[in-house]
Formats: sequence, structure tokens, C-alpha cells
Amino acid sequence: MSGEGEVALAVAERSLRPRTADDVLAWLSAGRISIGEALAHFQRLETAPRGAVPAAASDPLAEARAQLAAVMGELDDLIGLAPVKELVRELRAFVEIQQRRAQEGLCSQTVALHMIFRGNPGTGKTTVARLLGRMFHALGVLPRGHLIECERADLVGEYIGHTAQRTREHIRKAMGGVLFIDEAYALARGGEKDFGKEAIDTLVKAMEDHKDQLIVILAGYRDEMEHFLSANPGLRSRFPLHMDFPDYTPAELFHIAQRMCRERQYRLSTAAAWRLERLLQQRVPAGPCNGNARYVRNLIERAIRRQALRLVGRRNLSRDDLLTLEASDVLEAVLGGGFGAGRLNEVARA
Repeated sequence: MSGEGEVALAVAERSLRPRTADDVLAWLSAGRISIGEALAHFQRLETAPRGAVPAAASDPLAEARAQLAAVMGELDDLIGLAPVKELVRELRAFVEIQQRRAQEGLCSQTVALHMIFRGNPGTGKTTVARLLGRMFHALGVLPRGHLIECERADLVGEYIGHTAQRTREHIRKAMGGVLFIDEAYALARGGEKDFGKEAIDTLVKAMEDHKDQLIVILAGYRDEMEHFLSANPGLRSRFPLHMDFPDYTPAELFHIAQRMCRERQYRLSTAAAWRLERLLQQRVPAGPCNGNARYVRNLIERAIRRQALRLVGRRNLSRDDLLTLEASDVLEAVLGGGFGAGRLNEVARA
């Protein structure tokens, strides 16, 4: 059969509708429809008997629903990031409704899902990118939904042709999922003659050639990313979705610190919690040097090490001793770990 004949047959097959829930599962298993399309078929087949859709974990649709629910639960559980969460929910709704419209024979809109993430370090950009990959996989948009992270040093080579080779290799690894390029503006750092331009050109071509198999997310500082897009007018139109990641407030950073302690099976004493909360309230200036959640994670991890040093020579340690971070642990983490100086020293010792 000719290539055109195969395409026509595939289109004809996809225009048919499965008549039962068993048909939907068979089509889904054979790869003839996506998970999102299968969901639309099940919603249409309101008269299908309950027994036709197995509730076991082997049910691909049930598994996809569970994955999607888990992703959205993790998104909701993130501290702060209200505008980011809203846009993610909007994207989920858009994809599901377009799939439903296509199933009903209505005009459906296909929009590129490549994105720009703008924000300071430690604001959750990589975490959200990973959740998006999983969400789009559960919706049937991406075959795998995994995340491949890279930066300029991973893509840019040392001689002509080397950059294209390295960039294509990372694209190959990301195929079926998300390619996340951090500090993407660095690709244009050297101007027209820099090898970074070769990486951008290779990336743009892959986005066109594999638009149904790959989502690219460029991330970096807000001002630098805006300058990067302004210097490359063709890129802005290829990345229609922009997410701004705000800095965390002192209250949000304190909640993040408490959660990190719980996840590691530690807790802050009353005095330690007060000292940490006061420290974060004084660390108000926003900007690239804030550190956000990364700052808090490093501080908590150092406080845990200081607690270990405080306890290691003791005998008859209780469970509470092993669980509790004291104010002295937090103080030494701040003063001894390069986390503050000057006014912060005064705050920590207050």
C-alpha cells in the first residue's frame, strides 16, 4: 500500500466510533486512539454496562485517570505558585475539551504547547515542568511524559557541527516527553557567530518536525528571558505559553521549611520555629539572590547536620532528641553555612 493509502486508511479508521466499552479498550491497547480520546468515548457510551470497564489496575483508562488525579493533587499540594497552578489547570481543561470536540466531529484547535518559564532560582520551575510532562502523558498528548533537563553546556559544542550533534542527542532522549532547558538565554550569549545559535536552530527544527512527540520548555530569569525572546523574534511565536514564577513570601518559605522537616522526619522546636520564622521575615529582598525554596532546603539540611554533631557524643538518646531541631541548630546553620551576614547575624542572635 502506498504512503498516501496508509494515511487515508488511518484517517478512516480514526473517524469510526467504537460501539462498546470493550471496543474502546481494544482500540486503546492497539494504539488506535489516545487516552484522552478513550475517555471521551466512555463518556459518550453512557449506556455501556458497568462490567464492560474493568476497575482493575490493568485498565489503561483507569490508570490514566489515577495518574492525572495524582498529578493534579501534587500540583495543588505545592506551596504558593497560584498563577502557575491556574495556568496548568487551564491547559488541562483546554486539552480535554479539544479532544471532546474532535470526538464529536467539531472543529478542534491544536496549539503548540512549548513554554517559557520565567522566574528566579528555587521557585519550582523544574518541579512544575516534571508535573506537566506527567499530566500531558495522562491526557494522551505525550507518549512517555518524562523530563530531560539540560543547559547551555550540555548543548553547545566546541566546533562546527558538534553543537547540532549534541543538541539532537538531547532531543532524542526527550522524544515523547519534555525537554527542559534551564538558563536558556545563555544560548544567545555569544551573538550570531556563537555556536549557541546552532543549538537554537536545531531545536526549532525539531519542534517543527516532532511537534506531536515533544514539548520544549525554556527557563530562566525573567529579565534575561525577555531579552532573549526580543533578540530572537522567531522564538516568541513558537513559545506561545509563558509562566511567571513569583518569589515565595516569607510565610510560604516557612511553610516549605516545615514540610521539608516533616518529609525528613524531623521537627522544629518552638524556639527553633520562632527563630527560623523571624529570620525569613527579615530576608525580604526579592531577586536572583533570594534563593527561595533552594535557600530553605540548604538551610534545613545544614541544621540537620548541626543537630547530628550536637547529639553524636551523647548516650541514651530519646526519640524526641533524634526528631527535634533546636534553635541552636538553626542559628549555627545560618551563621556557619554562608546563609547570612551583617544584619542577618543580628537577627539570628536576637
